[in-house]
Amino acid sequence: MVMTWQSTEAENGYSIMVVLWAYLHGGNFCSLCWEFTNGMAAIQRPRNYGCSRISPPFIQEDLYYPHPLMQDMLSGFLHHCAEPVLKRWPFSKLREKALGIAIENVHYEDENSRYLCIGCLEKVLSLLACWIEDPNSEAYKCHLARIPDYFWVAEDGLRMQSFGSQMWDAAFAIQAILSANLSEDYGPTLKKAHSFVKASQVRENPSGDYRKMYRHTSKGAWTFSMQDQGWQVSDCTAEGMKTAILLSQMPQELVGEKIETERLYDAVNVILSLQSDGGGFPAWEPKRAYRWIEKLNPTELFEDALIERDYVECTSSAIQGLQIFKKFHPEHRRKEIETCIARAKQYIENTQESDGSWSGSWGICYTYGTWFAVEGLVACGVNYHNSPSLQKACKFLLSKQLCDGGWGESYLSSSNKVYTNIEGNRSNLVQTSWALLSLINAGQGEIDPLPIHRGMRRLINSQMEDGDFPQQEITGVFMKNCTLNYSSYRNIFPIWALGEYRRRFLQT
Repeated sequence: MVMTWQSTEAENGYSIMVVLWAYLHGGNFCSLCWEFTNGMAAIQRPRNYGCSRISPPFIQEDLYYPHPLMQDMLSGFLHHCAEPVLKRWPFSKLREKALGIAIENVHYEDENSRYLCIGCLEKVLSLLACWIEDPNSEAYKCHLARIPDYFWVAEDGLRMQSFGSQMWDAAFAIQAILSANLSEDYGPTLKKAHSFVKASQVRENPSGDYRKMYRHTSKGAWTFSMQDQGWQVSDCTAEGMKTAILLSQMPQELVGEKIETERLYDAVNVILSLQSDGGGFPAWEPKRAYRWIEKLNPTELFEDALIERDYVECTSSAIQGLQIFKKFHPEHRRKEIETCIARAKQYIENTQESDGSWSGSWGICYTYGTWFAVEGLVACGVNYHNSPSLQKACKFLLSKQLCDGGWGESYLSSSNKVYTNIEGNRSNLVQTSWALLSLINAGQGEIDPLPIHRGMRRLINSQMEDGDFPQQEITGVFMKNCTLNYSSYRNIFPIWALGEYRRRFLQT
């Protein structure tokens, strides 16, 4: 069973959740929550699903990442042996001090995210923690005021989203419009988008001694959503910087005033600070923990949930952002940027699968990862003729093209880690667009353009009468087992692919 959320939360979100659950459980505030949860479970699960008497109830289909036996033994020991001791004096004093530190961390995260929190789960738990501490507190009232930020109106009604992807979607939408060479026709749209991009950049680091609170430099970053949320993301920062630079090269009367150069320098500082020793880029913050800690993952539903790791998508975005920055600001931190790009390129080449693909972690799955990898390598100046990696990538994508000219990859590719077609071999327009963008930019059109023409025919024939493209299968994913619905993708990426096709094939 795959859980579906509207956007994403990542490893640092789970670190915050550990603090929140520690506060709620350590203060014995969880009993009411469990009574409610078990009551709902009794209503919704009338039959026996084989739940353990020790572990919290779960449906067997949800168990994607089982606990090691040692972890279950340790949890049982702490619950049955250590917990009773910690409730008695003098150990209870230690617990009180720990609870104080925990709620201090909760308030710090709340204040530095303007009470949005990093995502919906943390939002609910933080709100509950503040209510337990003082139901009349200003913190609790601030939390209530920002609940509407999580409401999302979809075609089928009102939903609660994990969190918005405003900045992420805006960056891609801008690039799609620019690729189609329609900037003059959509000047007002680009002007508003440009204002949003500039307003969304984080202008300050977290308050106080942020390193003591386990936070990273954020001044100059772009978040996944908007400035208030405050959490820097490597690929969002790179894509935000890239779009800001692209728009700064256009007439100001069309798109508005360009961003200040110093703000671009701040963005570069954030990106460079996030690169790992192996050349890749994590999403949120530098890699700090050992890989074996993931063995203690308690979530059961997700893989790679506890620690940061490198991602081909983030690495590619970082390369693209730094390359375009270097083009217009060639002297700023030049050697560091060139070294960073070279190491990132090597990381991408080293992580290619034997079949020519790359595994994506934030989209489904091998099609998405391959698109990002190709974009990153092409940004480094390589092409089909001098890059075996690009040749293998094209061969992989061509092998997955369907009879109707499109591509369609199931969410099962992420959870099972094997490329799997959508049931019935149906194509998906977003994934078709990713594959076409990869083939066009890799230079497949110089070798054999027919597969690209077939894919474009599929996109064109799928557009509806009102200009919209149909909503099909979900194409976002994270932590292998959670699908993400990016509703704007269905229009952004077909437009982007059609724009590149028009510019590369028809106008030449």
